[in-house]
Amino acid sequence: MIHDDSGPVRTGPRRHIHIELDSAEALRLLGSVSLGRIVFTRHALPTVRPVNHALDDGDIVIRTHEGAALTSQTQSAESLGVVVAYEADAIDPRTHLGWSVVVTGYARLVTDPDDLAHCRALVRPWVEQTMDQAIRIRPDLITGILLTAAGRSGKV
Repeated sequence: MIHDDSGPVRTGPRRHIHIELDSAEALRLLGSVSLGRIVFTRHALPTVRPVNHALDDGDIVIRTHEGAALTSQTQSAESLGVVVAYEADAIDPRTHLGWSVVVTGYARLVTDPDDLAHCRALVRPWVEQTMDQAIRIRPDLITGILLTAAGRSGKV
């Protein structure tokens, strides 16, 4: 690490943030981690919550509870559901290399008892709270970027 008048300057491999991933690769990477962040609207403002997830037939499945703001919104939503964004990543804190994926789509409360049982089996909540509801996010827009060192291929 070298320093200039503004402080430390990072040395080492340069990264490229402009390597875009196709939707299949982005979903594959999203499925390789279990933690992400869901973004939804609450009181006309964006709200972000960390949640764990699983992929199921191309949908993102999360667990929630009866009193959660997102549960309430999806219960009262029309048949389309509510628009949300879901983001997950794996970025090395030392090198700042890795990937980030954002999915935008409609979130719907799972109401079918068989599907709810299936979703409960897929996602084990990581918080000590009863999570008796499930939400499915159907991806409409999938974007991903790869942060890679100069001269490396775009494979993760």
